[in-house]
This record gives sequence, structure tokens and C-alpha cells, in this order.
Amino acid sequence: MTYQQTISWLFAQLPNYQLQGSRALFKNLDNITKFCDHIGHPQNNYPSIHVAGTNGKGSTSHMLSSVMQNAGYKVGLYTSPHLKDFRERIRINGTPISESEVIDFVACYYEYLSHNSLSFFELTVAMAFESFSKHNVDIAVIEVGLGGRLDATNIILPILSIITNIGMDHSNLLGNNLTDIAFEKAGIIKPRIPVVVGQFNDETKSVFEHVAAKQKAKIYFASDFKGTLYTSDLKGLYQQYNARTVCAAINQLQSLGWKVTEQNLSEGLKSVVTNTNLLGRWQNLSVEPDIYCDVAHNADGFKVLFEHLNTETFNRLYIVFGVMKDKDLDAILPLLSPNATYFCCAADNKRALSSQDLCDKLLEKEFKAISYGAVESALNAAKTVANTDDLIVICGSNFVVSEII
Repeated sequence: MTYQQTISWLFAQLPNYQLQGSRALFKNLDNITKFCDHIGHPQNNYPSIHVAGTNGKGSTSHMLSSVMQNAGYKVGLYTSPHLKDFRERIRINGTPISESEVIDFVACYYEYLSHNSLSFFELTVAMAFESFSKHNVDIAVIEVGLGGRLDATNIILPILSIITNIGMDHSNLLGNNLTDIAFEKAGIIKPRIPVVVGQFNDETKSVFEHVAAKQKAKIYFASDFKGTLYTSDLKGLYQQYNARTVCAAINQLQSLGWKVTEQNLSEGLKSVVTNTNLLGRWQNLSVEPDIYCDVAHNADGFKVLFEHLNTETFNRLYIVFGVMKDKDLDAILPLLSPNATYFCCAADNKRALSSQDLCDKLLEKEFKAISYGAVESALNAAKTVANTDDLIVICGSNFVVSEII
């Protein structure tokens, strides 16, 4: 098969959470364990850093990769979901793996995949593990997909675990309160492996401390970090929390013997986009008017996004807005700006909430909103009415952003 045929086959044959929701999730690690055993357990051939959290885990993973690259290490980076190309999920020193590598992996294990019930996510995790092993990376940064305890990435034994924060998202899968969600995220804490926690409250901190004590794992809170805090080239006020977590994590890696200087840390954080090609985090797409996109998609994400918007200078604010059906709109709507005009849209995805349903919800709360259907139609409408000193923000879902970038 060609590359595009291979990707199409994967999407068609394997259960995919991004398209099908919870029906595509398996409730244990049996499938991924069995498959990785079948391919020679490549995840054991290099040291890893495991990153979980409700928000910020993608940015934090890219920051870590950039810093380690700046220190001269060959770094594997696994993240999800992708925005434009499947290969964004698996990168080495910021470069996506080749199309031929994807084709060859699927061809090699085609029979196994055809006769075993792997999910799309499990397949991509295993592909990343084998790619990092084959390319002899010095270290890999592995981002959790969803939760932690039962996430397919959780078969690794990392040298360091990181939990960025806890918020209310995927409650139907992870729990209806912060304690339950924190417990799922804390599932990545391994026996005697140090863990760094970014943001927390009293409720979640006690969960992390309890699990770490049970695992005899040393726990470090980013807020206790006493070293120099460096800023990142990733824009958005919320990135300061991720940068602090990375500084604390690098401090722990240094104590484990990894040679990372303060200059590596400073320069790596200032070169995340250049080093890793990260997309969709307060990313500027155009000027006059300024058009930004951001993958904020849950209550915590919207809270920090709109806090950041309060620091921006503009005349009128237009939001191109689309969400998935499983998002808690009742928690999100109070966080939105009442002064913006909302151009409601729906990504080309079965899980997307229809633009009209979203618009109706906004109108019920007395927001100014109009339904435009497709994402591109909503953006074009916003561009038509926006003046050069206005601001257009595209947000609400990875899938909304992916259709624009």
C-alpha cells in the first residue's frame, strides 16, 4: 500500500477514539503488552520520560524534547493526537518518521493486526516504541493519551514521571471528581521512579502523595523548585506553568546524571517550535487582523486561554468555536468572554457537536452567536467582518484547529 492507503486502512480497520469515542478504548493493557512482546518489547531499549495530565502534557513534552535536543541528545517524542499528518505523533529530534517507515511497520505486522483487536492508539504507541528503538534514541519523551493507569503508554518503565495538572475532562471515563481523575493520572507513578507534579490543589496533592508513598517513589512539586525559571517561545500565559514543570523535571534529570546545562535549558525552552515543530498552541496564523488558533478544549483549557486573552490588545473579538459532544459545556460556557462574537462550527468528525446545537447553547446564555456549519465557513465569515485591529481566535477542539492549520 501507499502511505495514504496505509493510513486509510488503519483508520478504517482499527477502533479510533478520536472518531468513535469511548467505544474504541480497551479497559486493560493486555493488547499493547501482547503486541509489544510480539515485536520484541522495543520500549525497554532506551530510557523514557512519561508525561500525563489533563492539560499541558503536550506542550510540556515538546519543551522537554527541545531542551534535551539542545543538550545534544537524540530524542524520540511521542504525542497525540496529530493535527495534520499521522507522522506528527512520532518524531525524532523534531522530525516526523518517514512515510516508508509507517508503510513498512504496517506491512510487517499486517497479519497480526488483521487478526488481533488492537486499537488505533495501541498500534501507534507500538510503532513509536519500535521506531525509537530502531533509531537508537538516547531518550524518549512519551505523552499519555488519556488518563494514565490504563493508557497504552503505561507499559513503559520510565526514569522520570511527570503529571502536569488535573482538571475535569473525560469524566465519563476517568471519574466525576478531581480525586478519581488524579488517581487515574497517578497510575503512571512507578515503584522507586521519581515523579514531578506541576499544578495541584489540596485534593489532588493528597492523591499523588499517597500513590507515591505506596510506590516508594520520590515526589517533587514544581512549585517547590528553587532554581532559575526560564521562559518559553510558546506563547500564552499558561505556558509559564508548563515551563516551571520542565525546569523542575530537568533538575531531576540532572540529579540522575543527565548532562543538561542551564544554557541548554534556557535555549531549549526558547526554541521549542523550531526544535519540535509544535502546532496549535496560541499559534499565529495571520496578521491584520491577527488570527490565532489554540487547542484548548475543556474547562481548564478555556480558563487559561481567556485569562491570556485579557492580556492581548484588540478592538473586537471573534471566536471560531467548535467542540466535541462529550465536552462539559455547562462548565465551559461561564468561562467564555461575553464580549466576543462566536462563529459556531463543527469539525468533520462524528464526535463533533453540531454547529447549530452549539449555537443554541450559546444563545441560551445570551452570547452573540451564529451557526456556520463547516469550520472553514465560520472562519471565512469571521474574516469578512473583522477589521485590521480585531482579533480572531480558533479554538474548542484539536479537530477544529487541524482543519485550519
